Amino acid sequence: MSKLLEVLGTKHPIIQGPIGHLNDPKMVAAVCEAGAFGMLALGFITDLEKIGQMVAQVKDLTDKPFGANLMIAMNPNNDAILELLAEAGVKTVTTSAGSPKKIYPKIKELGMKVLHVGLAAPLAAKAAEAGADGVVVSGAESGGLRTTGPESSNLILIPLVCDMVDVPVVAAGGIADRRGFQAARALGAEGVQIGTAFLASEESPASQAWKEAIVGCSDGGTTLLPLGGMAMRTIINKKLGELMASGADLDKEYEMGNAGKAWSTGDFDLFPAGGGQISALIKGIRPVRDIIEDMVS
Repeated sequence: MSKLLEVLGTKHPIIQGPIGHLNDPKMVAAVCEAGAFGMLALGFITDLEKIGQMVAQVKDLTDKPFGANLMIAMNPNNDAILELLAEAGVKTVTTSAGSPKKIYPKIKELGMKVLHVGLAAPLAAKAAEAGADGVVVSGAESGGLRTTGPESSNLILIPLVCDMVDVPVVAAGGIADRRGFQAARALGAEGVQIGTAFLASEESPASQAWKEAIVGCSDGGTTLLPLGGMAMRTIINKKLGELMASGADLDKEYEMGNAGKAWSTGDFDLFPAGGGQISALIKGIRPVRDIIEDMVS
């Protein structure tokens, strides 16, 4: 058994990307029942009662291991959340968006394992030095929030990090099938983290319009949408394409606060659909189990 599988306690070295719009206990449980590691995204959730309810609902649906992601600098209730998770029997979490040194003593005190998510090799190395049991490296092709500076793709980032750390490395970004899974392993990663492909799954609580936007995405069909000091990879629709062609200041055209409404209603003129570059390779809406079994076959 690999070190990563020991940390996760799962059959397959596959982690569900912690996306807030996948915070459906049925979705998390489906990932777990298929042999992978389901995840709750708790980065912006401060309501402990709500978190407790979600955790309990996942446990009602599966007896397999699952975890949660905590955004270090974004949530003032992280210590209380960790205590709640530990009491519920959650043994492994991931962290992101902040210095691991701020939260790792608490995680270790509770006897939990932790993987840190980073977008650059130096950050992954610092996380390992701080005591991370593994690192998730998210290449430039990934969906979700990104920096506004230069970033490396996973073809470069994974081997860079593997040469720098002695803990398991997980690749995130540009992976949706067996070829991507095997490529990540060939580059030195012990496992993968999957976001966009699970967004487009049958069990995903994402709107049908969002799933169809992913499936309909073509080669070069995403862009990094600037949002102040950060960016988000989104799928280019007609309005966004016209704005890009006109040279408009995209930073002034969209507000991240509108993303939730846009994604739930399919009004992508309000805010474009989120998705990684891998969207171009996703050709249909499939069950989670089929996605996972195809990936490890």
